[in-house]
Amino acid sequence: MSKENPKEPREPSAGVSGVSRRTFLATVGTAGAVTAIDARDLMAQRPPADAGETGHRSDGVPVKLRINGKEHRLRIDPRTTLLDCLRETITLTGTKKGCDHGQCGACTVHVNGRRVNSCLTLALMHDGDEITTIEGLGTPDQLHPMQAAFIAHDGYQCGYCTSGQIMSAVALLKEPCGPDDADVKELMSGNICRCGAYPNIVAAIQEVRKKT
Repeated sequence: MSKENPKEPREPSAGVSGVSRRTFLATVGTAGAVTAIDARDLMAQRPPADAGETGHRSDGVPVKLRINGKEHRLRIDPRTTLLDCLRETITLTGTKKGCDHGQCGACTVHVNGRRVNSCLTLALMHDGDEITTIEGLGTPDQLHPMQAAFIAHDGYQCGYCTSGQIMSAVALLKEPCGPDDADVKELMSGNICRCGAYPNIVAAIQEVRKKT
């Protein structure tokens, strides 16, 4: 009886269908390559991921937003948050995206005079509402008193959270708040400063409160 050479690979025998394992694998591999090529072609034809937030999406939902006193008529993806609409569609980037989960307060804006975490609300929910961002609060030539106080008291370090801090601080001026620093800290607890400028922030807010 002849012995097979153990070093020589054996050709798998044909199965019931008459197709060998090697032929089957080659066929599957070719089909997979074609599928991958087709997928790349499809990806190339797809619009960019943010195409729904250009403000000109034909299949979007119409919405009218009044931002900093200016009316914006848009067609947007109904899943678009107010934060992404402000930053990506209207290009008002002063409102920052921090945690995107409503935990840091960097995205705070005013809606009808009340502070809102813009990452937690959909833009469509604010059709016709009056929205104010940090860009509408003051100008370099005419700062809002709270902006001036933050500068005077060094109420910021890296500055990433500052716009949200200021927007919350301005809203606080119209909210029930006790006179003590602890009362201010409680109402500002939704805004996180990773640099730890809290004492200066409280000092800035208290200065403005005394003048109003």
